[in-house]
Amino acid sequence: MPTVNVDKNELFQALGKHYTTDEFRELCFEFGIELEEDTSEKEMASKEVGIAKAEGLSERPILKIDIPSNRYDLLCHEGISRALLIFQEKANSPPYKLVEPADGHVQIVIKPETAQIRPHVVGAILRNIKFTERNYNNFIDLQDKLHNNICRKRTLVAIGTHDFDTIKGPFTYEALSPKEIKFVPLNQTKELDGEELMNFYSTDKHLGKFLHIIRDSPVYPVIYDANRKVCSLPPIINGDLSKITLNTKNVFIECTATDLTKAKVVLNTVVTMFSEYCEQPFTAEPVKVIYPDGTERIYPDLSPRTMTVKADYINACTGLSLETSELVTLLKRMSLSAKDVEEEAKILVEVPPTRADVLHACDIMEDVAIAYGFNNIPKTLPACATVGKSLPVNKFSDLVRREIALAGWTEVLPLILCSHDENFAYLNKKDDNLTAVKLANPKTAEYQVVRTSLLPGVLKTVRENKKHTLPIKVFEVSDVVFKDNSFERLARNERHVCAIYCNKVSGFEIIQGLLNRIMDMLDVKLVSASDDKKGYFIKESDDTTYFPNRSADIFLRKGEAPSNITKKIGSFGILHPQVLENFELTYPCSALEFNLEEFM
Repeated sequence: MPTVNVDKNELFQALGKHYTTDEFRELCFEFGIELEEDTSEKEMASKEVGIAKAEGLSERPILKIDIPSNRYDLLCHEGISRALLIFQEKANSPPYKLVEPADGHVQIVIKPETAQIRPHVVGAILRNIKFTERNYNNFIDLQDKLHNNICRKRTLVAIGTHDFDTIKGPFTYEALSPKEIKFVPLNQTKELDGEELMNFYSTDKHLGKFLHIIRDSPVYPVIYDANRKVCSLPPIINGDLSKITLNTKNVFIECTATDLTKAKVVLNTVVTMFSEYCEQPFTAEPVKVIYPDGTERIYPDLSPRTMTVKADYINACTGLSLETSELVTLLKRMSLSAKDVEEEAKILVEVPPTRADVLHACDIMEDVAIAYGFNNIPKTLPACATVGKSLPVNKFSDLVRREIALAGWTEVLPLILCSHDENFAYLNKKDDNLTAVKLANPKTAEYQVVRTSLLPGVLKTVRENKKHTLPIKVFEVSDVVFKDNSFERLARNERHVCAIYCNKVSGFEIIQGLLNRIMDMLDVKLVSASDDKKGYFIKESDDTTYFPNRSADIFLRKGEAPSNITKKIGSFGILHPQVLENFELTYPCSALEFNLEEFM
């Protein structure tokens, strides 16, 4: 959960009441956020670096508030104060509007070359904004919080904000070789080209961690104004020319991205949070984006989304018996405009652009429960008594997990969704369009298919932990999903076990030893491939995921001769160097994966 530091006096002034720490903690709890600490900048520094080094820092009280990771609208003082005022029914949710410019839209023209590295850009303009030192700092802090949260450290989205009066539209979004890009970076005096900039910031504690995003690309993304002045080199740094100061009156916001959906959410968040300081509060000027194929789109889209929810569904989930009019009142406390459709016992909900977290009816039901108060929901006994027990496949999986863990391996639990490339191309496999269940409308490129192998998730786990002490020995026992027309749902789950050994040497014998240990535990004997005995055996494999001549398929022979059945259940071996490179691994790895359900 992100933690937001908010000035205590400023927040209480905005809320119109001075709370005690306990009172404010209770208010936060009721709203679904958590007050972590009532502290100060000096007190926080004293705990981290000692009292001596904290001397001279501000003792102004600060509230550290934990925010749900999907509530991007609560990542700044403006969002928290606005949401709490609406929750306490001291204010109404503001109407966010676009003000069409009298002299035509400012344009951003996307060049075709940007498809190589960062294909999307969106933008907006905040006119006649009034900055103070505090809301200016909040403006910068919100961008940092978004970069670390939804933007995934600028890999998915990068925000650029500019003093619009120092630059001139139309703008062009291009991708050029590093040597062609020359400008003075933010807060610098010397002009640098792309390569010089990478070297200059390689030791910078703040910006150095973002350089890898574009460093190895043959082209860098760049935004020029009409005079061919560089506005920004996303996702690294803006130009000094368009630097925002306390005297800035008009702010040009651009968000470049690899994920358009997230870019729109980020843009809407920045615009809706800080448009309250505009001369016309909660208004923004739209920007026209022209794509390489000539398509034109207007951003931002501040119109509310409409959703319909049955009142019976909300009452059934919460255990309440509320009228639709009561549900409408509760939803308004959560910044959701709603009205009841009496003849259908439904509620028509308008979701504002600030609430990107509301995706389904269950999200609206949850907001009703929060507004009603979880502590106010009556406790009831279940309508029927049942006795629960583990499914056989889960009980069996737990036994296998325990044995592998006792052998010195660490269990991991990656997500069941992955990208298409991770499931196929990264493993040197081709998609036959008959195996994987694909999402029709994936929200991000990270989650496009339901995995058909546990390998991608475990390899990504190793990648994120490759700085740990070697060897890395990890495993997972979980489900994969395959298309299957014999089922009503046209797909089936299959329980697999997967393990990866990563070290300075491949460790083929170690991964095979784990296979033998699992089979011993399952009381399945190793037999010859040429006889008819019941058990398992291995044969040399030509699986392209593994290094040539360093892999084997696992076969299980069930039943007695002559009616026994032999079936391939998995494989193991040393992973191919290309697979390791695809997952950014520098040490050799051996992997094992097989179907566990065949032993039940």
